[in-house]
Amino acid sequence: MSNVDFIIRLGCALLLGAAIGLERQWRQRMAGLRTNALVSTGAAMFVMLSGLMGHDTSPTRIAAQVVSGIGFLGAGVIMRDGLNVRGLNTAATLWCAGAVGTLTGAGLLLEATLGAGAVLCANILLRPVALRINRNPVGSAEEPVNYTINAVCLSENEQHIRALLLQMLSNSPLVLKSLLSEDLSDPRKLEVRAELSCATRCDQDLEQTVSRLSLEGGVSAVSWHVALPE
Repeated sequence: MSNVDFIIRLGCALLLGAAIGLERQWRQRMAGLRTNALVSTGAAMFVMLSGLMGHDTSPTRIAAQVVSGIGFLGAGVIMRDGLNVRGLNTAATLWCAGAVGTLTGAGLLLEATLGAGAVLCANILLRPVALRINRNPVGSAEEPVNYTINAVCLSENEQHIRALLLQMLSNSPLVLKSLLSEDLSDPRKLEVRAELSCATRCDQDLEQTVSRLSLEGGVSAVSWHVALPE
């Protein structure tokens, strides 16, 4: 291996590791710009050592030792915070930075660049997806919440109240399961009852719906509650 090749590979390893570490530094993680750059550069130098020593050493055997060494380094950034474990993503990023450095040291510059791009995509593009998934309560799809709305109104306002309910629920996460009207002891009034279902707790949506119904003329009482499971 010539000195020019050594410098090119070393420079590429440094730049690609710094690119990976820049994202970690921007998010103020423990292993940031310098750490990832050093891991990538060190992995490249270890692999290039086999080329400098002639045929006495195998690049793949050295790369295997690099992987093991980076594993111990990554364990140092993993911390336990109560019931949660922090630093797993940073440790995995260090491991990937070592892989990028290994590819660079072996002279596979295009593959190393693609690998660094994949690491950046995983840390940047998949982050909002992971946050969105984490915001969804566990088991919400298996255990929907059932609600009941009861509205007492004048008999002549029945159709208007039913139509208003359908209109308000059309742009709501609430799913209408049934809509019933029942006579009361007072022949001038009746009760409109809507049974609803939602994948998660939708108390605020229920409160807005009930508040809107209470403003209608002819509505004397309106309430909502969580229906008990059968």
